Amino acid sequence: MSNQLTRRKFLKTAAIGAVGVAVFPQFVTSCQNKKDGGVSDGPIRLGFIGLGQQAMYLLNGFMGMSDVEVVAGCDVYGIKRERFLKRVNDHNATQQKSVAVEVYENYKDLIAREDIDAVVIATPDHWHAFIAIAACNAKKNVYLEKPLTFTIKEGQKLVKAVRNNGVILAVGSQQRSDPNFQHAVKMVQEGKIGKIEKVNAYVGAPPTPYDLPEETIPADLNWPLWLGPSEFVHYNSQLNPPISLDPEQNEQFWGAWRWYKELGGGFTTDWGAHMFDIAQWGLGMDNSGPVEIIPAGYQDTKFLTYKYADGAVMTEEPFDEKQTKGVKFWGDKGWIEVSRGHYLASDDSLLPPEVEKTEGAYETKVPHLANFINAGKTKTDPVGPVEIGHRSCTVC
Repeated sequence: MSNQLTRRKFLKTAAIGAVGVAVFPQFVTSCQNKKDGGVSDGPIRLGFIGLGQQAMYLLNGFMGMSDVEVVAGCDVYGIKRERFLKRVNDHNATQQKSVAVEVYENYKDLIAREDIDAVVIATPDHWHAFIAIAACNAKKNVYLEKPLTFTIKEGQKLVKAVRNNGVILAVGSQQRSDPNFQHAVKMVQEGKIGKIEKVNAYVGAPPTPYDLPEETIPADLNWPLWLGPSEFVHYNSQLNPPISLDPEQNEQFWGAWRWYKELGGGFTTDWGAHMFDIAQWGLGMDNSGPVEIIPAGYQDTKFLTYKYADGAVMTEEPFDEKQTKGVKFWGDKGWIEVSRGHYLASDDSLLPPEVEKTEGAYETKVPHLANFINAGKTKTDPVGPVEIGHRSCTVC
């Protein structure tokens, strides 16, 4: 079974012109967006598209900023819209703020609002490019979760949409704002471990074909819209986990859509978008990439292998209880291994002043989120602009 909205149709039409979105008259008079994509001096008004577990972490971060107002949310699952609305309204009540908050089932309705300055997109991967390009064409700045897009061609279209519309896009590669990773890259780029010979990216396995059993679709879930441009798969609750309205609880597990090739890229993109991104950054390849890619199992190659023009070789390797997700740079004078929970090096002089353990804490994302807000105000690129997100995604 196929969906009416297909990736093929998207690639033909997405970046040719503005995506058609209706303008709601009731919002025009309170419009804060300027025609050139800039914003007023007032608070940045945010809309969230995709209201799952990752969005809740981002929501906490953005709501903690005095110059941000969260005014809208969108999700195809009714209970997620209800949870979002409750959390935002409860937060505003504690801050004695009076902000009207609306929720929507279809992202087009949110993007059509001219009083929204920027959108935060935290949907499953197969929707990223469609929604982000629509937002760009509507002159909205975009915070887009990683990986940037589902395919390389979509990434090319999104880069054009961002630049042609003069908007800001920041990728959710928050490790670029993490002191541990920043220090590791600084040491590598300054030649402290010599010429880089190899890099190990501990990422994990690629996706597998969808094989979950079919279950009954919840009454308040628009499953056709959840699928959107993806290949058709029948519903299973592991794809869209049940949630609680308890403000202290999030989903019991992450949505399993990311592990299936019809909907995501497995660990290769889910964590590769983070760790390959750091490897590319350290190698000075933000604007380029490998010149040769050798698949695992080809001849004597044990792991997926990338070769760079300067001779450096990167391998994608598994992680386990002994080896966490991270990156290890090997130079001819030493090595550095960095993750969200540890920082190791061949010499103490390569260590940062303090190793911060950050995995799982939404607070680690706040500098990255603040960088996005500031980039929108100053019309300057964030630390993770669209081109870098695209380059890192192509390595995945």
